[in-house]
Amino acid sequence: MRVSQALQAVVTAIFANSPFSAGKPNGYLSYRAHIWNHTDADRCGFLPFIFDEGFGFERWVDYLLDVPMYYILRDGNYIPANGLTFRGFFEGKHALKPTQEDWETHVSTIFPDVRLKQFIEMRGADASCVSHIAAVSALWVGLLYDGDSLGEADDLISKWDVDTMQELRAQVPVKALKAESGNLHAGTIAKHICRIASDGLKRRAKVKCSEDESRFLAPVREITESGITVAEKLLKRYNEGNETLPELVYNWQNEQMQKYIDA
Repeated sequence: MRVSQALQAVVTAIFANSPFSAGKPNGYLSYRAHIWNHTDADRCGFLPFIFDEGFGFERWVDYLLDVPMYYILRDGNYIPANGLTFRGFFEGKHALKPTQEDWETHVSTIFPDVRLKQFIEMRGADASCVSHIAAVSALWVGLLYDGDSLGEADDLISKWDVDTMQELRAQVPVKALKAESGNLHAGTIAKHICRIASDGLKRRAKVKCSEDESRFLAPVREITESGITVAEKLLKRYNEGNETLPELVYNWQNEQMQKYIDA
C-alpha cells in the first residue's frame, strides 16, 4: 500500500492523457487527475495515514468508518445519509439498522488514489489505447508481484516524506513527468520504477516458467526515456493544425493499435 500510494502520482505522470476538454486544450496534461484532486476530500486523493507506523487492516477500516456516507439503500430507494459516517450509523445514530450490504455499498463509494479491497486497486492512470492499458498492468505487476522489486521500490520511497510526496502529486496534473518537489523528480523516478518493474517481470517469468511480460512495458520505456507524455504529443499535433481534434484522436488510436499489432 505504501509503495502504491507513493508511486501513484508518478504513474499518473507517465500515463497523462487528458489534455482536452470541450474540444480544446484545458491547460492540463492530466485533467482527470486535476478533477479527482477537487472532487471530495473526505473520500478521494492521497492517504497520508498509510505511512503511519502500525498501519494495517484495522487502521484502514477506521478510515472507512469515518468517511461520510453518500446514502442508505433500502428496497431500491436511496435515502440521504446527511453526513452520517458509517461509524455513527453502526452506533445507532439512524433509525435504520446497518447491514453487511450497507457496509459493502459504502466501501464502494470511497475513491482514494489507492483502494484496498480483496486486491489493491490502482486509480492513478488516465485511460488510453490497448498497449498502454497492458503497460499499466505490467508496470504494477513488475513492481509488486516480485519480492525483490517490491523491496527495491520500498527502499526507494522509504526516505520520502509525506509533504514532499503530496507536493509532487499536486504538480503532476499540469507538469506530468516534469513535476518536482524537494529531491523528488517525477521523470527521474519514472525511469527508475520502469527498470525495477522490468527486472521484476523477468524474474517472475523464470519463477512461473512463463512468457517474459516485460515486453508490455514498451510504452513506459518510450515515455520515460523521452520524458514526453501522450498528452504532450497530442497537444503538439493539435497545435500544428493539420488534424481536427476528432481526427487526431482517431488517428493516434489507430497508430498505437498498429504498433501493438506489429510488436
